[in-house]
Amino acid sequence: MSVPLIAVAHGSRDPRSARAVAAAVAGIRASRSDLDVRLCFLDLSAPSADQAIDAVAAEGYSSAVVVPLLLGSAFHARVDLPGLLTAARARHRGLDLVQADVLGDDERLVDAVRARAEAAGAASDDPEVGVVLAAVGSSSGSANARTARIAPRLLAGTAWSGVETCYATTEPSLPQAVSRLRRAGAERIVVAPWFLAPGRLTDRLELQATEYTPDAIFADVIGAHPLLAEVALDRYHAGVELVTGTRAALTA
Repeated sequence: MSVPLIAVAHGSRDPRSARAVAAAVAGIRASRSDLDVRLCFLDLSAPSADQAIDAVAAEGYSSAVVVPLLLGSAFHARVDLPGLLTAARARHRGLDLVQADVLGDDERLVDAVRARAEAAGAASDDPEVGVVLAAVGSSSGSANARTARIAPRLLAGTAWSGVETCYATTEPSLPQAVSRLRRAGAERIVVAPWFLAPGRLTDRLELQATEYTPDAIFADVIGAHPLLAEVALDRYHAGVELVTGTRAALTA
Protein backbone atom coordinates (compact mmCIF):
# COMPACT_ATOMS: atom_id res chain seq x y z
CA MET A 1 0.00 0.00 0.00
CA SER A 2 1.24 3.50 -0.79
CA VAL A 3 1.68 6.04 1.96
CA PRO A 4 -1.39 8.32 2.15
CA LEU A 5 -1.10 12.10 2.26
CA ILE A 6 -3.17 13.71 5.01
CA ALA A 7 -3.50 17.41 4.22
CA VAL A 8 -4.27 19.39 7.37
CA ALA A 9 -5.68 22.90 7.02
CA HIS A 10 -6.40 25.47 9.69
CA GLY A 11 -10.20 25.44 9.52
CA SER A 12 -12.68 28.31 9.63
CA ARG A 13 -16.31 29.09 10.37
CA ASP A 14 -16.47 30.68 6.93
CA PRO A 15 -17.63 28.04 4.40
CA ARG A 16 -15.67 29.80 1.63
CA SER A 17 -12.46 28.81 3.38
CA ALA A 18 -13.25 25.09 3.43
CA ARG A 19 -14.34 25.23 -0.21
CA ALA A 20 -11.10 26.94 -1.25
CA VAL A 21 -8.96 24.44 0.64
CA ALA A 22 -10.97 21.53 -0.78
CA ALA A 23 -10.33 22.87 -4.28
CA ALA A 24 -6.61 23.11 -3.52
CA VAL A 25 -6.55 19.52 -2.27
CA ALA A 26 -8.49 18.43 -5.36
CA GLY A 27 -5.61 19.93 -7.33
CA ILE A 28 -3.16 17.77 -5.39
CA ARG A 29 -5.25 14.69 -6.17
CA ALA A 30 -5.39 15.62 -9.84
CA SER A 31 -1.59 15.87 -9.90
CA ARG A 32 -1.22 12.42 -8.34
CA SER A 33 -4.24 10.30 -9.18
CA ASP A 34 -2.41 7.24 -7.82
CA LEU A 35 -2.10 8.77 -4.36
CA ASP A 36 -4.59 8.55 -1.48
CA VAL A 37 -5.02 12.20 -0.46
CA ARG A 38 -7.21 13.09 2.55
CA LEU A 39 -8.29 16.55 3.68
CA CYS A 40 -8.90 17.45 7.31
CA PHE A 41 -8.82 20.47 9.59
CA LEU A 42 -7.29 21.47 12.90
CA ASP A 43 -10.37 23.34 14.08
CA LEU A 44 -13.84 24.67 13.18
CA SER A 45 -14.30 22.57 10.02
CA ALA A 46 -14.87 18.89 9.34
CA PRO A 47 -13.50 16.31 9.09
CA SER A 48 -11.10 16.78 11.97
CA ALA A 49 -7.50 15.63 11.86
CA ASP A 50 -8.33 12.93 14.41
CA GLN A 51 -11.11 11.62 12.19
CA ALA A 52 -8.84 11.47 9.15
CA ILE A 53 -6.09 9.68 11.05
CA ASP A 54 -8.51 7.22 12.62
CA ALA A 55 -9.93 6.42 9.18
CA VAL A 56 -6.46 5.78 7.74
CA ALA A 57 -5.67 3.45 10.65
CA ALA A 58 -9.00 1.62 10.29
CA GLU A 59 -8.27 0.99 6.61
CA GLY A 60 -5.08 -0.84 7.48
CA TYR A 61 -2.40 1.66 6.55
CA SER A 62 0.87 1.31 8.46
CA SER A 63 2.06 4.88 7.83
CA ALA A 64 0.89 8.29 6.68
CA VAL A 65 2.47 11.67 5.95
CA VAL A 66 0.68 14.67 7.43
CA VAL A 67 1.21 17.81 5.35
CA PRO A 68 0.25 21.06 7.12
CA LEU A 69 -1.38 23.42 4.63
CA LEU A 70 0.04 26.39 6.51
CA LEU A 71 2.09 29.34 5.30
CA GLY A 72 3.91 29.82 8.59
CA SER A 73 5.55 27.62 11.19
CA ALA A 74 3.72 29.12 14.16
CA PHE A 75 1.77 27.67 17.11
CA HIS A 76 -0.43 25.36 15.02
CA ALA A 77 2.55 23.75 13.29
CA ARG A 78 4.89 23.69 16.29
CA VAL A 79 2.49 22.81 19.13
CA ASP A 80 -1.08 21.94 18.11
CA LEU A 81 -0.36 19.46 15.34
CA PRO A 82 2.59 17.67 17.02
CA GLY A 83 0.46 17.21 20.15
CA LEU A 84 -2.40 15.85 18.09
CA LEU A 85 -0.09 13.40 16.32
CA THR A 86 1.43 12.24 19.60
CA ALA A 87 -2.06 11.37 20.88
CA ALA A 88 -2.91 9.65 17.59
CA ARG A 89 0.23 7.50 17.77
CA ALA A 90 -0.82 6.40 21.26
CA ARG A 91 -4.24 5.37 19.89
CA HIS A 92 -2.79 3.57 16.88
CA ARG A 93 0.42 1.82 17.88
CA GLY A 94 0.90 0.30 14.43
CA LEU A 95 0.58 3.58 12.53
CA ASP A 96 3.73 5.54 11.71
CA LEU A 97 2.75 9.21 11.40
CA VAL A 98 5.23 11.71 9.98
CA GLN A 99 4.62 15.46 10.11
CA ALA A 100 5.97 17.13 6.98
CA ASP A 101 7.14 20.73 6.82
CA VAL A 102 4.64 23.54 6.36
CA LEU A 103 4.21 25.05 2.91
CA GLY A 104 6.04 28.13 4.21
CA ASP A 105 7.27 30.92 1.97
CA ASP A 106 8.36 28.59 -0.82
CA GLU A 107 9.38 30.54 -3.92
CA ARG A 108 6.66 28.82 -5.92
CA LEU A 109 4.00 30.25 -3.62
CA VAL A 110 5.52 33.71 -4.08
CA ASP A 111 5.20 33.06 -7.83
CA ALA A 112 1.57 32.02 -7.30
CA VAL A 113 0.79 35.28 -5.49
CA ARG A 114 2.47 37.26 -8.28
CA ALA A 115 0.35 35.36 -10.82
CA ARG A 116 -2.81 36.16 -8.83
CA ALA A 117 -1.86 39.85 -8.79
CA GLU A 118 -1.15 39.84 -12.52
CA ALA A 119 -4.48 38.12 -13.22
CA ALA A 120 -6.21 40.86 -11.23
CA GLY A 121 -4.65 43.58 -13.37
CA ALA A 122 -1.14 44.19 -12.02
CA ALA A 123 0.71 43.89 -15.34
CA SER A 124 4.29 42.97 -14.50
CA ASP A 125 5.67 45.60 -16.90
CA ASP A 126 3.59 48.48 -15.50
CA PRO A 127 5.62 50.91 -13.32
CA GLU A 128 2.44 52.66 -12.20
CA VAL A 129 1.30 49.58 -10.27
CA GLY A 130 1.98 49.26 -6.55
CA VAL A 131 1.21 45.97 -4.80
CA VAL A 132 0.23 45.47 -1.18
CA LEU A 133 1.18 42.03 0.11
CA ALA A 134 -1.55 41.44 2.71
CA ALA A 135 -0.89 38.82 5.38
CA VAL A 136 -2.44 37.73 8.68
CA GLY A 137 0.19 39.18 10.99
CA SER A 138 1.51 37.81 14.26
CA SER A 139 2.25 38.88 17.82
CA SER A 140 5.81 37.82 17.02
CA GLY A 141 7.89 40.61 15.52
CA SER A 142 10.32 38.09 14.03
CA ALA A 143 7.45 36.26 12.30
CA ASN A 144 6.22 39.52 10.79
CA ALA A 145 9.76 40.34 9.68
CA ARG A 146 9.97 37.00 7.87
CA THR A 147 6.71 37.76 6.06
CA ALA A 148 7.94 41.25 5.14
CA ARG A 149 10.96 39.68 3.45
CA ILE A 150 8.60 38.15 0.89
CA ALA A 151 7.85 41.62 -0.55
CA PRO A 152 11.14 42.13 -2.47
CA ARG A 153 10.88 38.59 -3.78
CA LEU A 154 7.38 39.34 -5.08
CA LEU A 155 8.67 42.53 -6.71
CA ALA A 156 11.57 40.76 -8.44
CA GLY A 157 11.27 40.56 -12.20
CA THR A 158 8.54 43.21 -12.43
CA ALA A 159 8.50 46.91 -13.22
CA TRP A 160 6.07 47.67 -10.37
CA SER A 161 6.79 50.82 -8.39
CA GLY A 162 6.97 48.74 -5.22
CA VAL A 163 5.56 46.03 -2.97
CA GLU A 164 4.67 46.88 0.62
CA THR A 165 3.54 44.43 3.29
CA CYS A 166 0.53 44.94 5.55
CA TYR A 167 -1.15 42.80 8.19
CA ALA A 168 -4.76 42.17 9.11
CA THR A 169 -4.06 41.95 12.85
CA THR A 170 -1.17 44.33 13.47
CA GLU A 171 0.80 47.16 11.87
CA PRO A 172 1.69 48.20 9.29
CA SER A 173 -1.96 48.40 8.27
CA LEU A 174 -3.23 48.36 4.72
CA PRO A 175 -3.68 52.18 4.64
CA GLN A 176 -0.08 52.60 5.83
CA ALA A 177 1.16 50.27 3.07
CA VAL A 178 -0.88 52.11 0.44
CA SER A 179 0.50 55.47 1.62
CA ARG A 180 4.05 54.21 1.18
CA LEU A 181 3.28 52.99 -2.32
CA ARG A 182 1.69 56.31 -3.25
CA ARG A 183 4.83 58.11 -2.08
CA ALA A 184 6.85 55.77 -4.27
CA GLY A 185 4.82 56.82 -7.30
CA ALA A 186 2.16 54.11 -7.53
CA GLU A 187 -0.93 55.23 -9.42
CA ARG A 188 -2.81 51.93 -9.24
CA ILE A 189 -3.00 49.70 -6.17
CA VAL A 190 -3.42 45.93 -6.23
CA VAL A 191 -3.83 44.04 -2.95
CA ALA A 192 -2.32 40.55 -3.15
CA PRO A 193 -3.37 38.28 -0.24
CA TRP A 194 -0.74 36.06 1.33
CA PHE A 195 -3.59 33.71 2.30
CA LEU A 196 -4.49 30.22 1.20
CA ALA A 197 -8.23 30.81 1.51
CA PRO A 198 -10.72 33.64 1.96
CA GLY A 199 -12.38 34.40 5.29
CA ARG A 200 -13.04 37.03 7.91
CA LEU A 201 -9.55 38.51 7.73
CA THR A 202 -9.46 38.81 3.96
CA ASP A 203 -12.89 40.46 4.15
CA ARG A 204 -11.50 42.94 6.67
CA LEU A 205 -8.59 43.76 4.38
CA GLU A 206 -10.83 44.12 1.35
CA LEU A 207 -13.12 46.49 3.27
CA GLN A 208 -10.12 48.59 4.32
CA ALA A 209 -8.96 48.73 0.72
CA THR A 210 -12.41 49.80 -0.46
CA GLU A 211 -12.69 52.52 2.19
CA TYR A 212 -9.16 53.88 1.92
CA THR A 213 -8.50 53.57 -1.80
CA PRO A 214 -11.77 52.79 -3.63
CA ASP A 215 -10.06 52.11 -6.95
CA ALA A 216 -7.84 49.39 -5.47
CA ILE A 217 -8.07 45.91 -6.96
CA PHE A 218 -8.17 42.92 -4.61
CA ALA A 219 -6.51 39.84 -6.10
CA ASP A 220 -7.53 36.26 -5.39
CA VAL A 221 -6.03 34.15 -2.60
CA ILE A 222 -3.50 31.43 -3.46
CA GLY A 223 -6.23 28.78 -3.29
CA ALA A 224 -6.04 26.03 -5.89
CA HIS A 225 -3.15 27.51 -7.85
CA PRO A 226 -1.23 24.60 -9.44
CA LEU A 227 2.01 25.66 -7.75
CA LEU A 228 0.46 24.96 -4.36
CA ALA A 229 -0.01 21.33 -5.36
CA GLU A 230 3.66 21.16 -6.36
CA VAL A 231 4.80 22.46 -2.99
CA ALA A 232 2.47 20.18 -1.03
CA LEU A 233 3.66 17.14 -2.96
CA ASP A 234 7.29 18.07 -2.35
CA ARG A 235 6.57 18.23 1.38
CA TYR A 236 4.85 14.84 1.12
CA HIS A 237 7.77 13.22 -0.72
CA ALA A 238 10.20 14.49 1.93
CA GLY A 239 7.93 12.94 4.56
CA VAL A 240 7.85 9.62 2.70
CA GLU A 241 11.65 9.58 2.78
CA LEU A 242 11.48 9.93 6.56
CA VAL A 243 9.03 7.01 6.74
CA THR A 244 11.30 4.89 4.55
CA GLY A 245 14.34 5.83 6.63
CA THR A 246 12.56 4.90 9.86
CA ARG A 247 11.57 1.52 8.46
CA ALA A 248 15.13 0.86 7.27
CA ALA A 249 16.51 1.72 10.71
CA LEU A 250 14.05 -0.60 12.42
CA THR A 251 14.98 -3.54 10.19
CA ALA A 252 18.73 -2.93 10.23
